[in-house]
Amino acid sequence: MSKKVEFHGSDLEKIGEYYQIPKEDIVQFGANVNPLGLSAAVKQALADHLDIISSYPDRNYTSLKQVISRYCGCIPENVVVGNGSTELISLLISQRSAKRALVLGPTYSEYERELNLTGGLLSYYNLKETDDFILDTEDFINSIPSGTDLVIICNPNNPTSSALTQSDMKKIVGFCRAQDIFVMIDETYVEFAPDIAQITSIPLTKHYDNLMVIRGVSKFFAAPGLRFGYGITSNHEFLSMLLTHQNPWSLNSIGAFAGELLLQDREYIDKTRRLILSERSRLCRQLETLDTFKVYMPYANFILLRILKESVTSFQVFEAAIHEKLMIRDCSSFQSLNGDFVRFCIMKPEDNERLMKVFKNI
Repeated sequence: MSKKVEFHGSDLEKIGEYYQIPKEDIVQFGANVNPLGLSAAVKQALADHLDIISSYPDRNYTSLKQVISRYCGCIPENVVVGNGSTELISLLISQRSAKRALVLGPTYSEYERELNLTGGLLSYYNLKETDDFILDTEDFINSIPSGTDLVIICNPNNPTSSALTQSDMKKIVGFCRAQDIFVMIDETYVEFAPDIAQITSIPLTKHYDNLMVIRGVSKFFAAPGLRFGYGITSNHEFLSMLLTHQNPWSLNSIGAFAGELLLQDREYIDKTRRLILSERSRLCRQLETLDTFKVYMPYANFILLRILKESVTSFQVFEAAIHEKLMIRDCSSFQSLNGDFVRFCIMKPEDNERLMKVFKNI
């Protein structure tokens, strides 16, 4: 058995160097980014308008907020934009200054990092593999510790790719409002869901002021370097607090300009959803025929697998893939997941087939 190397599963440069593979040759099944890359139309528009960096962006981002409101079905007054969803997550957590926070796990580690900076107590409610990582909503509500003042949910969740429906989320948010608990919902992957309307919590912001939904363009729009994110809440007192503590012009001119274009590029949006939904279904059908892995119902653009073959670890599966220049995610670093799980995102059909061959040979 290969000795496990100490590096993060998505560290492309370090992995390329260790396995002596040019990083340009590695297909990144671990990054969860749209394989279509940046929209060609947006790319051309950016090239034609680079002079916008000679001007400050509109401090209030009025036009961008209007585009976001149309895209999400909310009002512009409920929108805040920022330097990626990461900035907004950080701002929200720091300004809520939770004395006791509950995170639905296993999930993105950035929430824990930010919560630790505030000095409050942190606990997890972990999705159960025995339930196929599907949340028991009533049990979750009944398990919220007394004194909790912040609940954080990633929906669809990373790394499980499971999701809560809007109706289940409404039960959670309603209970939390009665207990004076604020809820942050990270919808980074919601645009990949089979039925977005069934999953998104943005409509709930019209009726609940203890809620903020955060999104970005890194994954669906293949623009992680743009650093454009946005949040939606009807709690104007809290929104005002966020804006007071946010740096002015947090989102640069290019980010604001490109953000408007991305959210209005209907052709790109439809093309992406056709690719991801069709490939996800096709790959799941293939994986379900294998007795080596268990596959869980995915709502995001990635699939979580449990390794069923005895004596085979997630690191060994990772290595089998990287030797074929395919980089998947060894999930052993995720809180509450052991060495039995790997995750990979949906790429182009030809690359997906190469990965399927690796899985079939495990």
